Amino acid sequence: MNPTQTLYSPGGNSPATHPSSLFPQINNCRTIRDVSQIHAVFIKSGQIRDTLAAAEILRFCATSDLHHRDLDYAHKIFNQMPQRNCFSWNTIIRGFSESDEDKALIAITLFCEMMIDEFVEPNRFTFPSVLKACAKTGKIQEGKQIHGLALKYGFGGDEFVMSNLVRMYVMCGLMKDACVLFYKNIIEREMVVMIDRRKRDGEVVLWNVMIDGYMRLGDCKAARMLFDKMRQRSVVSWNTMISGYSQNGFFKDAVEVFSEMKKGEDIRPNYVTLVSVLPAISRLGSLELGEWLHLYAEDSGIRIDDVLGSALIDMYSKCGIIEKAIMVFERLPRENVITWSAMINGFAIHGQAGDAIDCFCKMRQAGVRPSDVAYINLLTACSHAGLVEEGRRYFSQMVSVDGLEPRIEHYGCMVDLLGRSGLLDEAEEFILNMPIKPDDVIWKALLGACRMHGNVEMGKRVANILMDMVPHDSGAYVALSNMYASQGNWSEVSEMRLRMKEMDIRKDPGCSWIDIDGVLHEFLVEDDSHPRAKEINSMLVEISDKLRLAGYRPITTQVLLNLEEEDKENALHYHSEKIATAFGLISTSPGKPIRIVKNLRICEDCHSSIKLISKVYKRKITVRDRKRFHHFQDGSCSCMDYW
Repeated sequence: MNPTQTLYSPGGNSPATHPSSLFPQINNCRTIRDVSQIHAVFIKSGQIRDTLAAAEILRFCATSDLHHRDLDYAHKIFNQMPQRNCFSWNTIIRGFSESDEDKALIAITLFCEMMIDEFVEPNRFTFPSVLKACAKTGKIQEGKQIHGLALKYGFGGDEFVMSNLVRMYVMCGLMKDACVLFYKNIIEREMVVMIDRRKRDGEVVLWNVMIDGYMRLGDCKAARMLFDKMRQRSVVSWNTMISGYSQNGFFKDAVEVFSEMKKGEDIRPNYVTLVSVLPAISRLGSLELGEWLHLYAEDSGIRIDDVLGSALIDMYSKCGIIEKAIMVFERLPRENVITWSAMINGFAIHGQAGDAIDCFCKMRQAGVRPSDVAYINLLTACSHAGLVEEGRRYFSQMVSVDGLEPRIEHYGCMVDLLGRSGLLDEAEEFILNMPIKPDDVIWKALLGACRMHGNVEMGKRVANILMDMVPHDSGAYVALSNMYASQGNWSEVSEMRLRMKEMDIRKDPGCSWIDIDGVLHEFLVEDDSHPRAKEINSMLVEISDKLRLAGYRPITTQVLLNLEEEDKENALHYHSEKIATAFGLISTSPGKPIRIVKNLRICEDCHSSIKLISKVYKRKITVRDRKRFHHFQDGSCSCMDYW
């Protein structure tokens, strides 16, 4: 940009053009370089002394979008202003408060400087910005003092000042103080909100802040109670509930709130809604809802950028449709490592290590630098396929070529890779030589490998480490008990179970989900609570009979209880994934694929059974367990029996 007006200094023969004539050009500036040219003209002409001229330059530098603003430049302009009005103070405080934590601290300092300026007083636009800075930096003592000043200057009834005060207390973890302020303001507004639209909108903001606060603390029940009491909701209200449930692990609740939202006519899901709910849909494997969401985004003109696109890739991958994940990936610009990482992870969990490695190489060729997450996904792919040498090479390359410091997750991938491959001694040595302290996840990976390969001695050693590290976690007790059971050592099994009982440690129950026509059905082990339980049990009997005719024999070593052989066989019939498979067979038309999600690792007997079921019933059955996907078809599994 190059300003075309000729400006003359105030001391010249011709009158200077008033700086306001350049304001439209300031608004049209796209970069700091553009506005600096106008700034130079103002300085040369002497008109920078005009308060309005300096304020406009300041506004652009301090409050433009984050890509264009330059706070250092803005601060210099501000410091050179001969006279600063309230607008100028508010502008510079707002600019710093919206930046990172270090710069937000400067916003608080600027507010303190403003308070000693005898020519200016804060107004209703000053307090929200400085309170935002206090919330971001956790400066609660300063925030309380600013709270007092807001009341002193008469802004106790201002909805935007109050909403930012509540937000500050929430962000600083003082929910009791936030509640007092919240309910005080709600009661005071009861008589006016119905006739004042602005106050009604302000009330919604307050409710949203409180709901977000409870979700941050993990108190989903309190958040839901507030949400249900709201007389009016905004899209932010719905988004806060959905993201809060999802982030706290209540994926089913997140999806239910989203389903409720999309039934309404007043508020439509937006970009943030989709990004918030997709992780929950992915975890539950709700393909039909995920497909609806994808179509909705396209029909509504919501831009599928790197973030939303990566979430869609993750959703399709975790719902078992890797082909659609690839289609989404190929339509994206692929300039961001997040997108590549999502696709590499998709290939990894489907056991397609070759495709994952190929995708990683193409990412490099595209000039995109691998992130630590991309390496985690790549190492996971190597682990699922037993590619030990490749895993070693990529772990080394991460450090030597890309200069990335291995995180605990990278070490965990290597332990899992070595352990699955039977290199237990090397895996243990790898842990002992780690430069960072191994966590329980690392040791659990080794313990799982000990169980897989029947190394009870090392298993005991590792289990004892875990029992000291996380004494109330069921994982070590259950794994060690299972190893004893597989050897028929029932006295040690009883000892383990007694210890668990004394410490009130409970094993996570096996649970499987299946989505039929958009409705999620959940099954536990030996679950007979479903409305169609009788039909399910009849199908289980039919499956058992047909599998026996096909030569199947139950793998009773998977029943880790001291039972008679017949009782063990009966127990195997009622694992949650088998119940879900039976329900899928009676609920879908012949030939239609069945997709199941399980919270634990699929057992050996269920794996063998479902392989044969896919052949006998001519169905493609996909099971996503805690680690990876298993695609069963014509009597075989995509994992090639390596899992």
